[in-house]
Amino acid sequence: DRNKVAESIAIEGLDDPKLAEHVPAHLLEKLLEEVEMARELLPKLDPQAVLEGHMTPIWFGSAINSFGVKELMDGIGAYGPEPQVQTAQPRKIAPEEKKVTGFVFKVQANMDPKHRDRVAFVRMASGHFKRGMKLTHVRTKKPMAISNPVLFLASDRELAEEAWAGDIIGIPNHGQLRIGDTLTEGEALRVSGIPSFAPELLQGVRAGDPMKAKHLEKALMQFAEEGAAKVFKPSIGSGFIVGVVGALQFEVLASRIEMEYGLPVRFDNSQFTSARWVSGDKQALDKFTETNKQHIAYDHDGDIVYLTRLQWDIDRVERDYPDLKLTATKEMMV
Repeated sequence: DRNKVAESIAIEGLDDPKLAEHVPAHLLEKLLEEVEMARELLPKLDPQAVLEGHMTPIWFGSAINSFGVKELMDGIGAYGPEPQVQTAQPRKIAPEEKKVTGFVFKVQANMDPKHRDRVAFVRMASGHFKRGMKLTHVRTKKPMAISNPVLFLASDRELAEEAWAGDIIGIPNHGQLRIGDTLTEGEALRVSGIPSFAPELLQGVRAGDPMKAKHLEKALMQFAEEGAAKVFKPSIGSGFIVGVVGALQFEVLASRIEMEYGLPVRFDNSQFTSARWVSGDKQALDKFTETNKQHIAYDHDGDIVYLTRLQWDIDRVERDYPDLKLTATKEMMV
């Protein structure tokens, strides 16, 4: 009966005989073995080591059926550090400063499919933010009135009347805010140290309907700006190469593109296995891109990316082009 509410059963520890009534024998044996392994092999939680950044606590649970979620949230409250000094250019930001600063660390599109909305998640680094404040968007030097900031808890959202250093607020916007952007009360500060990592898995992507290639490009750029995937445009030929860090992300992307944009897509194996950002002297860069056209692509910011098939490709570039630098991370400071 789907209307019946599941009944909660209290289990008092791992040696409670009631466990055997509700967990099949082979799974119970596995559970006991794995818990013992975790307890024996993992070091004891040291709250001071957590605060100093030497240890990360692990919680076990399952978000899909809400098991362990409350414990995780309580634990973050109990063991999480207070807001720290934030690395930025040209100076660091202290959490106790009176003026408001914050930075975008995540962008999520289409959270409400009916409204094609985009929400930038902003971590407050200092000051006391109040709804309606005008903040300077440092990258564009333009003022932004933050009139409807949101606080999120699971699927609930409410207007954020105020926020302090350490809080996270969501700012609905139409694409002005990107990961790495800094908001201040006027000072030209840029928060640094938000890395973008090279993807481990690369695949080609095309729309099921070739006439919809433009729509696909728009959808892919949206996900690239979110940080949900890396999107590379090869310098030769048409189409895009999408990079992710976990294979399941391809399925998630395909499903989101179909649901949010009405576009069935196909992912195909790519000849490339990894990507590196390329930087260096313009003359050396131009010569390099001209000679290695079949390996060159551009990310959604227009930065040059070298697509590789083998570690040998990377070794060869480092040997033949000592003036250039290949990196597996890119600073998300804009």
